[in-house]
Amino acid sequence: MKWTTGLLAGLGLVLGACAQEQGHGENAQAQAFVDYMVAEHNFNREELQALMQEAKRKDSILNAIKRPVEKAKPWKEYREIFITSARIHGGVDFWDKNAEALKKAEEKYGVPPELIVAIIGVETRYGGNMGSYRVLDALSTLAFDYPRRSKFFTKELENYLLLTRDEKIDPTSLKGSYAGAMGFGQFMPSSYRHYAVDFNGDGRVDIWTDTEDAIGSVANYFVEHGWKAGEPVTVITQPAPNADMTIVNDDLEPKWTVGELEAKGFPTTAQVTKEMPANVFSLDTRDGEQYWIGLNNFYTITRYNHSRLYAMAVYELGQEIIKARGGRS
Repeated sequence: MKWTTGLLAGLGLVLGACAQEQGHGENAQAQAFVDYMVAEHNFNREELQALMQEAKRKDSILNAIKRPVEKAKPWKEYREIFITSARIHGGVDFWDKNAEALKKAEEKYGVPPELIVAIIGVETRYGGNMGSYRVLDALSTLAFDYPRRSKFFTKELENYLLLTRDEKIDPTSLKGSYAGAMGFGQFMPSSYRHYAVDFNGDGRVDIWTDTEDAIGSVANYFVEHGWKAGEPVTVITQPAPNADMTIVNDDLEPKWTVGELEAKGFPTTAQVTKEMPANVFSLDTRDGEQYWIGLNNFYTITRYNHSRLYAMAVYELGQEIIKARGGRS
């Protein structure tokens, strides 16, 4: 089933089988969305109305988005979710199988292989868990039944329907996370349309089954969000007795410089320059509190997921994968 005149006939068969589930066909917001898509993007009204009826409201999606458990955990527990033997060895295997594409991505974008591998490992266990919800159900449920973020998810639903039409993909076929994230790197539809790339030059942008496109797309996302090739990600610091602790965890965005942090009592012996943008954050480890200086590239990782714990998990997983491989080469 593709975005063609045959879509409506195909949906009729699905609707009959799923009549007991609640679709969005009668939802006022969904109807307004149909009006907008017809006027703004020239979608076929009858087909789109049928698709909204097929788009199911899922309570499990609403429950999941209200309790993203991993974000509430302290670092010492959060770390154990992602820095595991299985993910480390899975990363080694993924790297070995995709070494050529990873090398090509580093040469083109300046993003080191371990971070691309770690992103894919954290997001989907190297493609082993890309999500079990239909993207159509996830986005429509959150667009029309979750008022707090309705505007954001309505825009993502718009982008989803545009990308499936552009790529000639059946909009009922793709699966992803409860939030509608897709593929190896869990791109939202807007991210797909802005940052996903045809890295192997086959004429398609496939982040679902093509690891080359997935690798290139993650690297491109990093560069478009400010990645600086050759610069470090984060360095450890030991606060001085008179350190200004009020600036710890003050912002994800680096609002200071390495030199300013040193003046405030957070020195580092690592190879960084005093002019580098930076902030300072703490981690609750099994051995007590640790303090780190987050640099520009650390901030770039948080653009993928707005969490310093997430960024640290990606960084540490990448370092562990390097160790397990015996180096980067």
